[in-house]
Amino acid sequence: MPKPNSIELPDCEPIPILYEDRSVIVVDKPRGWMLVPHSWQKTNRNLQAAITSSIAARDFWARSRNLKFLRHVHRLDADTTGILLFAKSPGAVETFSDLFESRKMEKTYLAIVADLKRDTLKGGHRAKWTCRARLAPDPRHPGKMGVDVRDGKESETHFKVLETTGKFTLIEAKPVTGRTHQIRVHLLESGLPIVGDELYGIREGKLPLGLRAIKLAYIDPFTRKRVEISASVEDFLKEFGFYF
Repeated sequence: MPKPNSIELPDCEPIPILYEDRSVIVVDKPRGWMLVPHSWQKTNRNLQAAITSSIAARDFWARSRNLKFLRHVHRLDADTTGILLFAKSPGAVETFSDLFESRKMEKTYLAIVADLKRDTLKGGHRAKWTCRARLAPDPRHPGKMGVDVRDGKESETHFKVLETTGKFTLIEAKPVTGRTHQIRVHLLESGLPIVGDELYGIREGKLPLGLRAIKLAYIDPFTRKRVEISASVEDFLKEFGFYF
C-alpha cells in the first residue's frame, strides 16, 4: 500500500513528512499547532491530540503505515515552524529523548530579528557569539521565561549573523541545551528580539514569529548511521524580505 508523504488531519493543510524510518517520523510543523499533553483539550490546535485521534480513526496516512502510536519527542512553540521529530513506539520515545537530553542532537534554527544595535553587526563585528544566560520561569509573568543568574538552569546557544536587509537581520541559532523559549530569550538578552514575538520581541505589522527549525542531525541509536534532516527555507525567508 503506498504511503502518503504527509500527515493528513481534518480541517488543515497536509503536514509534510520530511523523513521516516522504522523508529521515527519527522515532519515540517506549520504555525499554530501547540504541543501540549494529549489530556489537555483546551485547544483544538493540540497537534499531539489530533495525531492520536487520527491514528485511532485509522485515517489513511496512518493505516497505510500500520501505525498504532506516534509521540513527539521534543517541542516547538506554537508559532515556530519546521522540523519536529515523532517516535513510533514508547521505546523509541525514551531512546530519542535521551539523545536530546544528552545533547547529541544537532539543532539549527533561523531567526529574524529587528536589529536594535545595528552598529554592532556592521563590518563583521559580532558576526558570531554565544549566549549562556541561565533561564528559569519568570515569577512575575506566568508562561514566560527569564534570565535568572542564581537559580536558572544552564543554557547555551550559538549565534551567527547570516544577512542584514534594510530592516531585519537573519541569524542562525544552534541551541546546545533545550530550555523552554531558549532561543527567544537568548536573542532578547543579546539585544536582538525576534520579529513577531508577542512574548519577548516586537510586533512588526502582521508578520508572524520569525523562527524556524531548519536542520536536525544525529547518529541513529539503532543503526549507528548519521541522519541529517533539512526543511525548506525559501518561503520563510521571503515573508521577511530575504531572497537567496
